[in-house]
Amino acid sequence: MAIFSSGLFAIGAATIAGMVLGALWYSPFLFAHQWMRSLGKTTDTLGSQTGPMIGSVLANFITALGLFLLFNLMSSVDLTMAITVGAIVGFLIIFPALLSDNLFCDWGTSLLFIQSGYRILTVILMSLILFLLT
Repeated sequence: MAIFSSGLFAIGAATIAGMVLGALWYSPFLFAHQWMRSLGKTTDTLGSQTGPMIGSVLANFITALGLFLLFNLMSSVDLTMAITVGAIVGFLIIFPALLSDNLFCDWGTSLLFIQSGYRILTVILMSLILFLLT
């Protein structure tokens, strides 16, 4: 359990960073309007965001924990390796999964790129934070 106590702060910081990036990504300054249009929603029809926010915090925590555990399985991690691992996870694991979902659900290209862009940048950012704080 020493592995978790040494990384708990880093995992927490990476989780918060993912949430902050999400708040910016889905803000009116970036992609809020395109995202809602892609979903066929408006601010009036979006509904309560409490449940999705709680779920998002949990999802970001699990992602940060997974990256932390992945880095701990590696013999050594430097800055380049941390960013590379984040990019590999983002582009070669997360993006194809979202692409498959998108193709079956017919959500449209705009939604695919908004969602996957956020997820890819999140894992790269989390990887960087985990490297710097552990």
